[in-house]
Amino acid sequence: MAHRPPASRGPRARPAGGRLSSSGPCRPGAAPDHQEPLMTAIDVTGARTPEAADVITGARERIDALDDRIIGLIQERVAVSAVIQEARISSGGRRVNLSREMDVLGHYREALGKPGTALAMTLLELCRGKI
Repeated sequence: MAHRPPASRGPRARPAGGRLSSSGPCRPGAAPDHQEPLMTAIDVTGARTPEAADVITGARERIDALDDRIIGLIQERVAVSAVIQEARISSGGRRVNLSREMDVLGHYREALGKPGTALAMTLLELCRGKI
């Protein structure tokens, strides 16, 4: 599970075969008689104006960058968790410390509400596997 740099995320936010333009259709390299359907930023974002499409496109790029950072942090957490589990197991302990997991669940619930508990459960499963 390798961390991808933000630059590799561009195609996710763009229609196949072209780049986005809030001012109108764009078909790089297409001949004038090309019959490919045209997609604008308004089509892709669902916005009603070019200005809103620009805001949405920029915000989605920011979300993509945040997602990349979050994924990287999760991967780092998984690695640190593996170190903890190895130390615990090699010292004769159990792989999982349920009281610690309850603390993590409580922390996420307090910070994010009920969905935080579900997020923490998923995070714990990624870090230690299913119990």
